[in-house]
This record gives sequence, structure tokens and C-alpha cells, in this order.
Amino acid sequence: MTLFHFFNCAILTFGPHAVYYSATPLSEYDTLGTSVKAALVYLATALVKLICLATFLQVSETQVLDPYQEALKAMIGFIDVAGLYFALAQLTHRNISQNHKFQAVGLGWAFADAVLHRLAPLWVGARGLEFTWDYVLQGLEANANLVFTISLAALGSLMWLRKNKPKTMIPIIYTCALIIATMPSITSYLKRVMGWHFPKIVGFEMLTSLVMAFISCQLFILCQRPSL
Repeated sequence: MTLFHFFNCAILTFGPHAVYYSATPLSEYDTLGTSVKAALVYLATALVKLICLATFLQVSETQVLDPYQEALKAMIGFIDVAGLYFALAQLTHRNISQNHKFQAVGLGWAFADAVLHRLAPLWVGARGLEFTWDYVLQGLEANANLVFTISLAALGSLMWLRKNKPKTMIPIIYTCALIIATMPSITSYLKRVMGWHFPKIVGFEMLTSLVMAFISCQLFILCQRPSL
């Protein structure tokens, strides 16, 4: 029963990444190398973030929200944006379209994040003697993070790679990217100040990820249209 629960949670956590790759044109255009490069960039970015967090943040013994610490954590979180920029704009990719590039980068980035942050807790916790919903919720959270990451990659592609985008769309693109980039700080506020429990936070993340994905998709489509 414990291994069955572990495999169920693992499939829920990592399965959507494989399904996304195989069900979209990414597999047809052999973009696996791009996803692997993005995953390696993520690991390097995570190491830099870890060093910055250990250097500049103080360990709090209470659950009280410290605005200064949260602001500093949010600023350090923008290292992810810098890493995503490097993966999208600076890495050499095969001759693939902008549409496939941001999806491959976002997929590799999200998969590396899921492995780094959720594989070990799953292996240790989901094989326990007692059933718990926590690891199911973590799998759902990983799915929301996948949607967030691909949406942010799409917005980053518009910001950094698309030159002739409509000027009226630029503030919307940057606002949406800012919301996604600061989502960890938003959920931290909801948890510590508003007192939201983990299931409610996961539900919020899933709903918000779908909304941001829809907006990002519409922005990407609008920016692809030739300007009159």
C-alpha cells in the first residue's frame, strides 16, 4: 500500500511533464536537448539562490511575517527570472521556433524544480505507514508550478525575444510576469498573515495558474499577429 501510494503521488507529480512533452509538438521537433539545458540552468540558478538565502536571510523561530525578510526573499526570487532569461535568450538552441522554444525551456525548468524540491519528500514521506493527503497536494502544486513556469517562459519570450510587439501590450505582459514571479511571496503572505492552510493555498495556486496561462496564451497570440 505504501509503495502504491508513492507511485501514485510520483505519477501525479512528474507525469504531467511527460504528458505535456509527448502530447505537444515538442516531441516531434526533438526539443529534449533544450529542456535538458534549461534544467541545468535551473540547477545552477537554484544553487545561487540557496547561497543568497543562506547569506542574507535570518532564520525566524516564529510564524510572524517579517516584511523586510519577505521583501528580501522576493528580490532573491528574481534570480529565477534572470536564469530564465539566460535559458531563453543566451543559450544556443536548435533551429526551433519561438513558440516551441519557450515551451521546451519552461518544461525543463519546471521538471527540474519538481525533482529538486519534491522527489526526496515523496520518497521519504509517501512511503510511510499512514496515508496522508499532503503528498497528493504537493503533486497538484507541482502541476500548478508547471503551468506557472510555462506561462512565465511565454511572457519572457515576449519580453526578451519579440521585438515588434504592440506597445499597448507591454504593460500587461510585464504585470503578468511580475505576478507570476512573486507568487511564492504571495502564497507566503496568505499562509502566514491570512492563516490559509495548505489545501486552500494549493487550490489558489491551481486557479491562479490557469488564469495566468489563459492570459499569457492570449497575449502570445495577439503579439504574434502582424501589426497593421
